[in-house]
Amino acid sequence: MVRRPVAWIVAVVLFAEALGVAALNWFLGIVVDRQDMSLAGLDPDTMSVSSKAGGVVFGLYFALCGLVALLVAVRDRAPAGLGRVLLISVAVVHALLGAFAWGLVGPVAFLFMILVLALVVLLLMTYDRLQGPSAQGSGPGPGPGSGQESGPGSGKGSGAAEGPGPVNPPAPSPS
Repeated sequence: MVRRPVAWIVAVVLFAEALGVAALNWFLGIVVDRQDMSLAGLDPDTMSVSSKAGGVVFGLYFALCGLVALLVAVRDRAPAGLGRVLLISVAVVHALLGAFAWGLVGPVAFLFMILVLALVVLLLMTYDRLQGPSAQGSGPGPGPGSGQESGPGSGKGSGAAEGPGPVNPPAPSPS
């Protein structure tokens, strides 16, 4: 199966991103503080502290999302509730960062963001597939021309143990 390795990879990537984002913003805060830069009259100390605080907040956000992916990998169960919301939000964040990265940084950063986006979406989709109706046996059977017969004598049993079949409404009675 591909589910657990993808969850492990997503967890490692998100933890690495958490450290990278926090370190980058902390470095930028130090640069602003040491060069005593100002933007439109803003206090350089405020800009430095804001950059550092933003790095810590986004680093903790990515680390929390990485923790959710790690729990998914360890438990081998789909994320539920807040964990699912966090993984969806980190996918959206990577889509937006990818769009900005193309123009500001270049295509390599864009491809990295889209790769992480694809991994998070793959993580979410592989666990959803197991909980759908096709996993419970209530989905449509083999179609015509598939080479598999599902009628009597095909060796599949009576069909009662396979789950409920499609429900058809009663035919209208002629009046």
